[in-house]
Amino acid sequence: MPATPAPPVLLEHPLPGVALLRLNRPQATNALSLELQALLSQHFSTLAGDPAVRCILLTGGDQVFAAGGDIGSMADVGPIDIYQRHTERLWAPIQHCPKPVVAAVCGYAYGGGCELAMLADLIVAGRSARFCQPEIRIGIMPGIGGTQRLVRAVGKAKAMRMALTGQPISAEEAWVAGLVSDLVEDDQVQAHALELARVIAAMPALAAEQIKEVILAGMDAPLEAGLALERKANALLFASRDQKEGMQAFIEKRAPRFEGC
Repeated sequence: MPATPAPPVLLEHPLPGVALLRLNRPQATNALSLELQALLSQHFSTLAGDPAVRCILLTGGDQVFAAGGDIGSMADVGPIDIYQRHTERLWAPIQHCPKPVVAAVCGYAYGGGCELAMLADLIVAGRSARFCQPEIRIGIMPGIGGTQRLVRAVGKAKAMRMALTGQPISAEEAWVAGLVSDLVEDDQVQAHALELARVIAAMPALAAEQIKEVILAGMDAPLEAGLALERKANALLFASRDQKEGMQAFIEKRAPRFEGC
């Protein structure tokens, strides 16, 4: 009997509190097929509700993060078909994941791959990584957040240049522009991202989730509204056992034992 093909997304649990999702279409440079997007969406929905998971690490492997959309499935379809695919519903569990998400990017993150990386809270990139929104070169435009998240990440001038020329930027440029949080040697990307995920997973989960929620909600809000969100979220955390444990451990000069509640 022929071997069962591996799924397009692999789930691993490399460390306590850390879930690793690995894009797994090497024959297609991890192009984001509808099957891959659906499976990735399912995994994020499940992991979001798993109290044992404190941080999610997303990677495409050592050579490429993701080459973008599956052009073969789009070339001959019309606008109604594209609209009715409602890929925004598949991406919603990633966009709204309450838990910290770290992306490990080696090689290129093009098109949908760049848009997927931007959904992460932190991006660890190797020095040879490249980020690109090349959709204009095939007569379309970014359609799953590229025009909106990119301008928020790198500013209008850089976002316009990337989207209007379709030309990639280097990992160094992405780091200087603020798209990338950590820039490391190529052979250190996976290890560095995993260590970052381990550190985050060891933190009090409620505090991590509140920090993420308030930062994202406050980005597009007036300063005073964001500050109000911050004050209330901070006050809420004083109802958690982890706040009591964290402060008592600090006073007693010992390592805290966070429970995630």
